[in-house]
Amino acid sequence: MITVRVQSATKAFGRTTALDGVDLTAGPGVTGLLGPNGAGKTTLLRIIATVLAPDRGEVTLLGRDPSGPGDRTWIRQRLGYLPQDAGFHRGFTVFEFIDYVAILKEMTDRRARHDEVRRVIALTGLTPVSGKRIRALSGGMRRRVGLAQALLGRPGLLVLDEPTVGLDPEQRLRFREMISQAGEGRTVILSSHQTEDVTALCTRIAVIHQGRARFTGTPSELTATAEGRVWTDSERSPAAITAWRTGDGTYRNVGDPPAGAELIPPTLEDAYLLLMAAPEREVSSS
Repeated sequence: MITVRVQSATKAFGRTTALDGVDLTAGPGVTGLLGPNGAGKTTLLRIIATVLAPDRGEVTLLGRDPSGPGDRTWIRQRLGYLPQDAGFHRGFTVFEFIDYVAILKEMTDRRARHDEVRRVIALTGLTPVSGKRIRALSGGMRRRVGLAQALLGRPGLLVLDEPTVGLDPEQRLRFREMISQAGEGRTVILSSHQTEDVTALCTRIAVIHQGRARFTGTPSELTATAEGRVWTDSERSPAAITAWRTGDGTYRNVGDPPAGAELIPPTLEDAYLLLMAAPEREVSSS
C-alpha cells in the first residue's frame, strides 16, 4: 500500500533549486532519505509534512492531495512531524509542551488529551522527567520530547528530519529502537546523512543529491551496486576513489580495483561513497 507518493517535485528558493524533479513512493515501514547536507532532504520532508508546497509536481499523502485546504487539514490530523530544529518552548515542562502541541492538534477533551500525553511520554521513556523544564534537559532528552509530540494521536504518517543528529552513540541506539517501534503499522519517512542509521532502520531508501534522487530501492540493492569495487591491500591504492587504514593495519580501498586485487564484501557506506563520487549516475530499483 502506497501512503506517500511524490511525482516530479520541483522547489526553488530564489535562484537556488532545492528539488529538481524528485520522485518518491513509500508505504508502511521506515523509508530513509540519505544524502549530504544541502542535498534537498529537508525540503522534501517539509513538502511531505505539508509545511511547503512544491512549485511543480504532484504529492499524494494518505490518499489525499495536500494542495486542497480541506484535505491538507485532514492529513495534518494524521501526521506527526519532527523537524531538525523542533523550536521548543524551553520554559515549559515536558508535560506542558506536549500538552500544548496536543491542543494545537485540536485534542479538545482534557481528560483524553492528558491520557494521550502521558502515553507518548511513557512510550519515549520520558516519564521520570515529565515535570522538568525543557531547558534543563540534555540534547538526547529533547530529541525524545520531539519524537513524543510527533507520536501524538497515533499518526499514520511520521516524518522525521535527522532524528539522531547530535546524539551520542548510546542515545542514537536508544532512538533507533524507538523509531523502529514507531514504524510498526505506520509509514515513517526519515532523513539522515548517517549510513549506519539507514542500514539499521530502513527497509527502503532514496539517495538525494543536488536536489535529485540518485537511487531508490532497498539497502541491499544499493549495497550490491558496489560489488567488485572494494578491496583490501597493504597500502592505499592509486586506483581508489577513497581509502582508509583499518584497525588491523590494512587499507580498505573503494573504487576500480586493479587486476588481482583481494576483493571484499561491500557495505552500504561503500556504495553510497561510489554513488556520490559519480553523481551524474542514477540508479533505480523496483
